[in-house]
Amino acid sequence: MKKVEAILRQGRIDIVKNALADAGYVGMTISDVKGRGIQGGITERYRGREYVVDMLPKVKLEIVVKDSDVEEVVNIICENGKTGNYGDGKIFIIPVESVIRVRTREKDEDAI
Repeated sequence: MKKVEAILRQGRIDIVKNALADAGYVGMTISDVKGRGIQGGITERYRGREYVVDMLPKVKLEIVVKDSDVEEVVNIICENGKTGNYGDGKIFIIPVESVIRVRTREKDEDAI
């Protein structure tokens, strides 16, 4: 099993979430986060003064899937999460040793 962790633009998360659900991937965790990458931040103006926002608001989507589903999930996230501009995000693939469903104690692939 793998945990697919994607950092995405806030404006794209509903599109990605719905595309994943349409493909049968409904269990996920979504968190509001802040971060920066190559983009480094943006310059904004407020009341005539410029300032740099170097930690931009993003959304982190986490989903645990079978090894055989990783490529499909990554493709869905990339196709639906991109705008073509800097700051579209990153995807991390992390090995998962075990999963246990609290309610039933089902394990591993039966629990995802």
